Amino acid sequence: MSSATKADKKASLDAAAWMFNVVTSVGIIIVNKALMATYGFSFATTLTGMHFGTTTILTAFLRWMGYIQTSHLPWPELLRFVIFANFSIVGMNVSLMWNSVGFYQIAKLSMIPVSCFLEVVLDKVRYSRDTKLSIVVVLLGVAVCTVTDVSVNTKGFIAAFIAVWSTAIQQYYVHYLQRKYSLGSFNLLGHTAPAQAASLLLAGPFVDYWLTSKRVDAYNFGLASVFFLVLSCSIAVGTNLSQFICIGRFTAVSFQVLGHMKTILVLILGFIFFGKEGLNWHVILGMVIAIVGMVWYGNASSKPGGKERRSLSMPKAQKHAGLPESTDLDEKV
Repeated sequence: MSSATKADKKASLDAAAWMFNVVTSVGIIIVNKALMATYGFSFATTLTGMHFGTTTILTAFLRWMGYIQTSHLPWPELLRFVIFANFSIVGMNVSLMWNSVGFYQIAKLSMIPVSCFLEVVLDKVRYSRDTKLSIVVVLLGVAVCTVTDVSVNTKGFIAAFIAVWSTAIQQYYVHYLQRKYSLGSFNLLGHTAPAQAASLLLAGPFVDYWLTSKRVDAYNFGLASVFFLVLSCSIAVGTNLSQFICIGRFTAVSFQVLGHMKTILVLILGFIFFGKEGLNWHVILGMVIAIVGMVWYGNASSKPGGKERRSLSMPKAQKHAGLPESTDLDEKV
């Protein structure tokens, strides 16, 4: 196969992976909004535990059917990943509760520079000037779109700090584990989903009671709420898988940059379905700036020297053997 054909195939697969993530992410936002706002199921941590429980069932079934090969992930690595991932989930919920919407959005935007810092320090990645400037443009555009009132308090700042750093480390860790242990996305989910499901389902009801003063066992389940609950868990399987695929293909920083396209899409869909309410000139301006920045980032980071790893800490044989196996498996999925 020629290099041009391989490049075209990779571009097509990258686009498919990204669209998979966009569709499932936006879909789960809409379903969870209906579940929480319309039917009052405000137990976000427990719901996330159910999402990972459903993912665990699917990965176990696929392993039993022979679609997922046996793989190895050391317990210390798994434990570290689960700790960061769970702190990310709980931290984001607490940050949203204790902070204004404006500061919550700023905290989410800060995940990009934090992810860049982790790649520079841990992976020795070097960014060109154009790549850095394009990231700044993306941040500026999304900030203009989403950031409104900003108020900060001490406990809210601590919660946001924990949420941002744990999320950035968790996303970096996905890419790191896939490269180091030659794990495809389904393989990695097969290792991490059961541990996250067990821990979140055990701790979730207590965390949700602390956040909402409501008990999940006292919730009045109805036919409609159960339907949306099952639908949310079903879509979450795709969301979890697509996140692992995208981070494995794009790295955590690119995933964060492209992730803000979902913010723009949610705003556009809101305009389409709910009219002009909430849409004004500075939101439109922010969308245009963010999209320009994303296109610029894609071009700048793909050029020679735009974003390159100067050295890798893993063994040489593992470097060459690890990533292609993971990528090939994800292409089959």
